[in-house]
Amino acid sequence: MRERTAFVLIAAALVVSPVAAVMAGRFPLSAHDTISALCPWLWSSEAPQMVRDVVLNIRLPRVLLAMLAGSGLGVAGGAFQALFSNPLATPDTLGVATGASFGAALGILLGLPSFGVQLCALASGLFAVALVMFVSRIRGSSSVIMMILAGMVTSALFSALVSLVKYAADPQDVLPAVTFWLMGSLSGTTRESVTLGAPLIVAGVTVIWLYRWRLNAMTLSEDEAVSLGIDVKRTRFAVIASAAAITASVVSMCGLIGWVGLLIPHASRMAFGNDNRRVVPASVAFGALFMLAIDTAARSLTASEIPASILTAVIGAPFFIFLLRKTGGIKV
Repeated sequence: MRERTAFVLIAAALVVSPVAAVMAGRFPLSAHDTISALCPWLWSSEAPQMVRDVVLNIRLPRVLLAMLAGSGLGVAGGAFQALFSNPLATPDTLGVATGASFGAALGILLGLPSFGVQLCALASGLFAVALVMFVSRIRGSSSVIMMILAGMVTSALFSALVSLVKYAADPQDVLPAVTFWLMGSLSGTTRESVTLGAPLIVAGVTVIWLYRWRLNAMTLSEDEAVSLGIDVKRTRFAVIASAAAITASVVSMCGLIGWVGLLIPHASRMAFGNDNRRVVPASVAFGALFMLAIDTAARSLTASEIPASILTAVIGAPFFIFLLRKTGGIKV
């Protein structure tokens, strides 16, 4: 009964929150105008053209991206925490986010359009995880420890390359653009950017969703997982590839946004227990709602937009401290 009530409340929030987010902003919209722009067949009178442009071309793509990014980062973080049996694992454990950041910074330095910057970031992020898999592979197999160590080294390498790009950038024009992008923001969201990045996020979340029951077995030792009939290598590759695709796609569209992949899975476990069959769906919902609230606050609180990564840290760090104090530790 309790789970059914929680499901109803979460489902209602997923329906109501996007509409409320579209209404909110420096140019507030009424419920009538918002719904008439989103669903013109419900009303006899159409919304003004300016309202339709704001809703359909600016706020709706941004709301969709916020929910996709939050869901993807939450699921990717939870999958890595279960796969590596590490409660501090994040979507950037294997250096994907740092690799994507280098690609975006390089694209900005080269003066590419936003679409080209997004493609560079996506390609560089996927290359980073491929490099990790190559470096960690010894005698035909990759251990968890080797992947984590290779991820640390790869992340450090791409961080140095990002610093090199910032050093070479024009301090009057290019450097501020690189710095602001690295701080994380959804301000540049367009229909085209969402169209390019959304399929990878949806596909990655779907694969992890299908593998969610296997993640329970992956928290055991490899021999125990094999004895349960789990193809460890195939499961590990599928989960890593999916989480990497999600993270690279999110970073290519939004920049670096921290805490979501660490905080959301723990909040899901706090609410529904450690069973990944519940943690994964909960992470999808909680991640979407959390990132939607963060982005709405980022563009509504002040005249100039606040970078999303600042708000996620300001909210995420105190909540994580509360979680530690509440549970006496963190478990996977």
